[in-house]
Amino acid sequence: MECNAVHPCFEPPFSRTESGGPFLAVDLAAADEEEAEEAAARSAWYLLTPSVNGYSATAPAPVHAMASPASPSTSGSTAGSASPTASAPATRLDGWFADPSASLLVIGGPCVLESDALNRTIGETLRAVCQELNLPFVFKASYDKANRSSIRSARGPGLREGLERLAALREHLGVPVTTDIHEPEQAEAAGAVVDMLQIPAFLCRQTDLLVAAARTGKPVNAKKGQFMAPAEMRHVIQKLREGGASRIMLTERGTFFGYHRLVNDFIGLGDMMDLGCPVCFDATHSTQLPGGDSHSTAGRPERGPLLARAAVASGVHALFLECHPEPAKALSDASTMQPLDAVPGLLRTLVAIRAATANAR
Repeated sequence: MECNAVHPCFEPPFSRTESGGPFLAVDLAAADEEEAEEAAARSAWYLLTPSVNGYSATAPAPVHAMASPASPSTSGSTAGSASPTASAPATRLDGWFADPSASLLVIGGPCVLESDALNRTIGETLRAVCQELNLPFVFKASYDKANRSSIRSARGPGLREGLERLAALREHLGVPVTTDIHEPEQAEAAGAVVDMLQIPAFLCRQTDLLVAAARTGKPVNAKKGQFMAPAEMRHVIQKLREGGASRIMLTERGTFFGYHRLVNDFIGLGDMMDLGCPVCFDATHSTQLPGGDSHSTAGRPERGPLLARAAVASGVHALFLECHPEPAKALSDASTMQPLDAVPGLLRTLVAIRAATANAR
């Protein structure tokens, strides 16, 4: 797919009128506070901020100036912390969406939030190699894995604690962060903290979930359902656009091939790239053997690098990699996780492949 300077799935933020587009800009400095509150109410779009009893709704600042509840400081940085301005990570992600063919976006991290120290180790390692290779990087981790094979499997810290920890990681690393949401009611709270919302593959047809994600004004990464043809993702794009999303990405993560097996259709990958949105390749979950380990999902993680190389040679715009210093000890998706120490070498190889195939894109 040939991408223009302004990608068809990216539109710069704009202010919303009563009958206008999806973004809201309320003048909180207005003399008449009631007028500002009424404007926010008409939009039915609020920021949720942490409070003692959960999340409370407050009128938002203009969407282009939004920051996470834990706003990064520009002074007093600690070792390993980038200490950016609050809007810097979101601005960098917006820049990538404006021209996704310019550089390979890397989305990486653990599957579910691990300990704070381990999350920082993974994020700092990925950030360092992406800076070395001049690759944009988004840290990914889930606050809840609602679709685990067993009810006894670890799910994560939950919405409130998980978002607080993601906000802290965003501040510490100075990079955009992303997480997945599973219910429409989670979209506003997550959208107030992270820079991009992810729609799980099993839920990518859920209209209410897609519209709720779109209405936050944040970029949305929708994973293709394992049961769907690539061309069917045009309906997902349409729902997101009509819900107000202007920055949309699609992710390929394999297609069911009988029981306990996924395959990647690279002709279909090209068809999905033709839909007009940037396409990410999930080299982690594409190696899953769903339900193949009795009480959990099995996998073939040794084939992840092979698939990543093929995907980058095919011209994808982004790569999704989950990694861990000790994959066998990961709280989720241990059977498909890439070893953290192997990721820098893999990314260097992928950059070389991308450079060698530049004329083919």
